[in-house]
Amino acid sequence: MNWRAVWAIFRQEMGRFFRTFWQSLVAPVISTSLYFVVFGAAIGGRIQEVEGVSYGAFIVPGLIMLSVMTQATSNAAFGIYMPKFVGTVYEVLSAPVSAFEAVLGYVGAAAAKALAIGVVILLTSTLFVDLRIQNVPAMVAFLVLTCLSFALLGFIIGIWARNFDQLQLIPLLVITPLVFLGGTFYSVSMLPPAWQDVALLNPVMYLVSGFRWSFFGVADVPVAVSLLAIALFGGLCLLGVWLIFRTGWRLRR
Repeated sequence: MNWRAVWAIFRQEMGRFFRTFWQSLVAPVISTSLYFVVFGAAIGGRIQEVEGVSYGAFIVPGLIMLSVMTQATSNAAFGIYMPKFVGTVYEVLSAPVSAFEAVLGYVGAAAAKALAIGVVILLTSTLFVDLRIQNVPAMVAFLVLTCLSFALLGFIIGIWARNFDQLQLIPLLVITPLVFLGGTFYSVSMLPPAWQDVALLNPVMYLVSGFRWSFFGVADVPVAVSLLAIALFGGLCLLGVWLIFRTGWRLRR
C-alpha cells in the first residue's frame, strides 16, 4: 500500500475544501439553520410530536442525512471530474499508484468532508433543540457508511459526467428529491397507506430511518433492513468503481 500517494491525493482534496471554506462548510450550516427556523418554528408549532419525539428534534437526523448525502456525492464527483477535465488524471493513472489507492484518496477525502459537515450540523442543531442520542455507535456507523457509500457514488458520477451540467444532474435531480421524499421531515407512518407502499420503494428512506433510530429508537423499517440497504448500496458502488478501472470506461481517450 502506497500510503504516501493516498495521503497526497487526500491532502490535495482537503486543501480545496479549506480554500472554499465558506462555500463548503458555512453555506450548508446556514441552510440547515434556515430549515430549523422554517420547519421547526412554522410546522413544529402545529405538529408538536412525531412518535413521541418533538418535531424539532425529529427532523435533525433527516437534515443531517440530507446534507451528508448531497455533499459526499457532490464533493467526490467534482474531485475526480476536475482532474479528468484538465487532463491531470492521466498523471495519476500513469504514476505508481494502484486504482484502489487513487479511489481511497479521492473517496476518503470526499467522505471526510461530508462527515465534518454532518458533525457541524449535529452540533448546530443543539442550539435549536434539546437533542439526545440513544445509540452513539450506531449513529457513527450509519453516518460513516453513508458518507463512504455516497462518496463512491459521486466518484462514479464524476467519471461518467462529460460536462458540468451532467456533474450536477444526478445530485440535484435524483438524490436531493429522494432525500426529501425519504422521510426527512416526516414519518412514513403519517402517510396514507397507499403512499406508504410507494415510500418503501425509495432506497434513501431506509438510510434515514436507520439513522433516526440511532437517535430516538424509532424507525419506519427494521434497523436490520436499513443496514442491509446501506451495505447493498455501498457494495454496488464498489462494484461500479471496480468495473470503471477494470475497463477504463471514460478514463481512456
